[in-house]
Amino acid sequence: MWLNNILETIGNTPLIRLNKITKDLPCTVLAKVEYFNPGNSIKDRMALKMLEVAEKEGKIKPGGTIIEGTSGNTGMGLALAACVKGYKCIFTTTEKQSKEKADILKAVGAEVIVCPTNVEPEDPRSYYSVSKRLAKEVPNSWYVNQYDNLANRQAHYEQTGPEIWEQSEGKVTHLVVATGTGGTIVGTAKYLKEKNPNIKVWAIDSYGSLLKKYFETGELDQKEVYPYISEGFGEDFVPQNYDMTLIDTFTKVTDKDGAIMARRIAKEEGIFIGYSAGSCLQGVLQLKDQLKKDDVVVCIFHDHGSRYVGKIYNDQWMIERGFLEVKTFKDLISGRGTQKLLVLTPTDVVSTAIAMMKKYEIENIPVVDKGINVGAISEGGLFDKLLNDPGIVSKSVSEVMEKAYPEVAFDTPVERLSNFINKENGAVLSKDEGGTYHIVTKYDIIQSLTK
Repeated sequence: MWLNNILETIGNTPLIRLNKITKDLPCTVLAKVEYFNPGNSIKDRMALKMLEVAEKEGKIKPGGTIIEGTSGNTGMGLALAACVKGYKCIFTTTEKQSKEKADILKAVGAEVIVCPTNVEPEDPRSYYSVSKRLAKEVPNSWYVNQYDNLANRQAHYEQTGPEIWEQSEGKVTHLVVATGTGGTIVGTAKYLKEKNPNIKVWAIDSYGSLLKKYFETGELDQKEVYPYISEGFGEDFVPQNYDMTLIDTFTKVTDKDGAIMARRIAKEEGIFIGYSAGSCLQGVLQLKDQLKKDDVVVCIFHDHGSRYVGKIYNDQWMIERGFLEVKTFKDLISGRGTQKLLVLTPTDVVSTAIAMMKKYEIENIPVVDKGINVGAISEGGLFDKLLNDPGIVSKSVSEVMEKAYPEVAFDTPVERLSNFINKENGAVLSKDEGGTYHIVTKYDIIQSLTK
């Protein structure tokens, strides 16, 4: 049987057991993988719900414009609904959000306005303020306000909570959510605690957000607020969707730990998820001492990793922020001290190359002419040539040399060096800051990856 439109595919996302990363925990950890929604995030649920409520209440008319401040995922859910229902969309977002999110919103017909990140919510330049202003200026528009729109949490009370209860066969003991607007954690927690008041609800916050301190003290401390890189959770104010009485614990996760965990989940569990999911599971590990044998922990994995390919799944982005401790070409040769690279010139004879290989127990020698990398002599290449013509030992290197070894940047990560190494090419070269050549071989890479 077919579906009438894409919106009918929202919900009923799978609950998947995690096996490798959580193997040392005493309990069962399950992931509610929300990227199976059509917009690839959990926000599809509340986006449609908020729009349906607005339609019933007459807040938006046919052909109207939906206006919202969004980190990207809510905008996607609203944009899909707008496509089906015939509305226009204008979204404001912040500079820290991934470019992929903005591009995806534009792809489904939305207008996207990027606002500065590091300003107060009340600042006229903030994405909150700009969206509110546009709602007043644009005729026949509806300002969604996901933060204070209680249809947000209602969506999760009606959908996410019941799904988790049924899929876990009522065995869920902990709900863990990286929380931002508060809709997901509060709506889901309300339903689950009505089923079993003993269920623990853990909220994951980011450093730079004031939610954890507000939960613990009731104080809105702006000293807690500072710029952070994590996306999709944490706030610099407390949205009306929050009911802190439904939350048992808050813990904060660093930008680095959340990013690294997201990459681990993708590589070790085969679930390609976004930043907040990494932070969510990292939060579970931070609170692991509170878990027991028969516990069943449900983590919300909010969105898909495709939204973050330019950030947490980009090695260079991770390295620049100190999130990834990656060995580079420079690291591999750092222990050699002042040892100079052994090279041949085109006019050297092959017997010289053979003698060097024997004396220094090396397999690859670059051929350098007036400071320029022009060719190479390898043990494997010489072996093949000598079998066919033993007389080449008296020939010049230029007559038998192979193509030059590839040259790479001095800070090239080890993982990328392997892209240049193959059966025909056993080494790569690089120049240091002083212009001196260095070599890394297949053996060097194998050693670095097995330490």
